Amino acid sequence: MQTAAAASPLPGSGLAWLDSARHEALRAFLERGLPDNRNELWKYTALRALQQRAYAPCDDEATSRPVSNDFLWPDGCDGPRVVFVNGVFRADLSRLDDLADGVMLQPLSKALRHQSEPLRFLLAARGEEDDGFTLLNRALAADGLVVRVAAGVRVSQPLHVVHVGTGADDAVAWHLRDLIEVGEDASLTVIEHHVGDDASGHLANLVRDITLRERAQLDWVIVQRASSEATLLRRTDCVLHENACMNLHALELGGKLARHELRAELAGAHARFTSRGAFVLHDRQHADVEVLVTHSGRDTVSDSLWRGVAGDRARGVVHGRILVQPGADGSDGSFYNKNLLLSPTAEIDTRPALEIYADEVKANHGATVGQLDENILFYLRSRGISLEVARRMLVRAFCAVTLDGIEPPGLREHCEALLAEQLPETEA
Repeated sequence: MQTAAAASPLPGSGLAWLDSARHEALRAFLERGLPDNRNELWKYTALRALQQRAYAPCDDEATSRPVSNDFLWPDGCDGPRVVFVNGVFRADLSRLDDLADGVMLQPLSKALRHQSEPLRFLLAARGEEDDGFTLLNRALAADGLVVRVAAGVRVSQPLHVVHVGTGADDAVAWHLRDLIEVGEDASLTVIEHHVGDDASGHLANLVRDITLRERAQLDWVIVQRASSEATLLRRTDCVLHENACMNLHALELGGKLARHELRAELAGAHARFTSRGAFVLHDRQHADVEVLVTHSGRDTVSDSLWRGVAGDRARGVVHGRILVQPGADGSDGSFYNKNLLLSPTAEIDTRPALEIYADEVKANHGATVGQLDENILFYLRSRGISLEVARRMLVRAFCAVTLDGIEPPGLREHCEALLAEQLPETEA
């Protein structure tokens, strides 16, 4: 993967601690390079084609590119909105007048210019498990989102975050960094939306840090329908303190290569993490979902359910790991993944894993990869339903269970409609 040097300094350039952190991350990337199959978390996602591509470092016209209203506000999404187009914050498309009292929200580029010191700890830190893309993000992130919800603030309207990839003279690589903190006894709902047109073969590299303080709650919905030529790489690190709760719903539909590495640490006692997700792939799409949950506090709970569907020559990867640390007695963790193959050339690799180093623990995991049940198909056909319609009905029902619980109802209906549109043709 080749990117040209940035035409202008990154936001925050001149801050000694930030320049040092960026330089160190870039040096580590040059030594380590992009991840390969020797990295267990990238074992089934090859990057050979990506390594041969060249990307422009930015889109100089991103601030003025027209964006379809269909990209910005799907049915069921009310409240404030933040829009990035080809990695650039667009104030003209965003709507921040409806922010509740006690909510601070601003682009990372603005925060670095005016309030950089509170970001120092997170932006200067480097994790032991940073891969090449995380290091690139730490070195080159030009923008992102900083959100803080004050203690005790219950935000009633969801925050809608839209990432748009649209046509440019050259394929563009952009790197965004998000920092989200929900204070004690506070709550927030985030709807994350990735959209794009078919002409955009861009690379988006997003890294996000989420902190939930004591008794905080975050409801997070991801609707990913990026361009069919796009590469979308995301890493999210979540830390949940005592009695904090996080509920995730994800619908992964777009992208040529789409990957999300989700790490949740249940650091405080009685913290709870729930995830529900599905991907539906066709043509030569590749999706990689990594759900890595660490139980560090006592009496913590994690509950994950993921579904995958692949047709044509598509490939899916699902890795769910539950790690129970010493001292995390009373933990209760589960990860279940079921998958459907709709053609003989499709492939899904699933790897559930448990690592337990504590006593009095409940942990369950399971995974299946199969095809549509012929007996149920025969039953539906005996009732006058065509073979193709019967197959689509079963695939839709198979995935729909992961959408249960999405609020508001209008958003859930929107997700169900997108799912129906994406269902690939099945082969006899």
